[in-house]
Amino acid sequence: MGGGSLGALLILTLILDADVTTSFYDRFGGDISKNLTGKVVWITGASSGIGAALALEAAKHGAKIVLSARRTDALQQVKDKCLKVIWKCGEIKDEDILVLPMDMCELESHQAAFTKVIETFGKVDVLINNAGRSQRARWEHTDIQVDKDLFELNVFSVINLTRIVLPHMLEAGAGTIAVMSSCAGKSGVPFSGTYTASKHALHGYFESLRTEKIGTGIEICMLCPGPTFSELLQVAATENKGEKFGGEMQETDKRMTAERCARLSFVAIANRIGESWICFFPALPMMYAAQYCPTMAKSLIKLLGPKFLAKIRDSRNAMEEKNN
Repeated sequence: MGGGSLGALLILTLILDADVTTSFYDRFGGDISKNLTGKVVWITGASSGIGAALALEAAKHGAKIVLSARRTDALQQVKDKCLKVIWKCGEIKDEDILVLPMDMCELESHQAAFTKVIETFGKVDVLINNAGRSQRARWEHTDIQVDKDLFELNVFSVINLTRIVLPHMLEAGAGTIAVMSSCAGKSGVPFSGTYTASKHALHGYFESLRTEKIGTGIEICMLCPGPTFSELLQVAATENKGEKFGGEMQETDKRMTAERCARLSFVAIANRIGESWICFFPALPMMYAAQYCPTMAKSLIKLLGPKFLAKIRDSRNAMEEKNN
């Protein structure tokens, strides 16, 4: 890549809110509805935040939707919002949306949940593994049980559900597995050691699956959002077993809206983008640096320091704010 191309790429990372490929398809790609209308989209972690926004976006494109999370009332509220969505070919019907409560960590419930989806819709075209939990903690003070619990939700529940759905997709000869990773899945994030490790683990599992299933019709889409408005700070894990961080996001925070994140996620899914970085400055150029100039990126991170990087993620140092 020449100096001019590098300069152009640098400028783009300063103004875009996703990687160059995703941004291109967002502007010039085909109609998402052509890829989603009538398709069965199963979304985990669908009761709030990005998951709820994904459900509304899917409804806009005429998909049949399965909503899963632990909170039945919240899922019903998301369904009610989806039923109010008007898409270009008509209205979403009540029977087009299945509220399917489930606790992702109860692995023994996954098979019955999948059976219910098949009984209702007969297929699963897109599985969006969105359920997960963030973290705010000091690495050396984190109880090992916190690591185990976060991996149980963020990694093992995702792997287990996917292994139940995958044979169905393989038999059908087509299917998309989308995984809500994070910018933390591509680079080390301070004060979120376990969370960062869990997202890295997802890339390991699913990149292996991608390679293994070449030619089978299975698409893997790794979604890597940066700071996004949601409830994650309230329920984020800490360094202590069973504790919630209890932080609050502020309207002035520099974060992407959940709606924009959902839109870009479906751009990636519909256009079969293998990995999509959904973030803006300064996270986006740092993602490119970490990917293509790792030594330089690590030197820059060392120069900036962990407190500055924490402020990039939360628009302030949430750890210091919580402790003061």
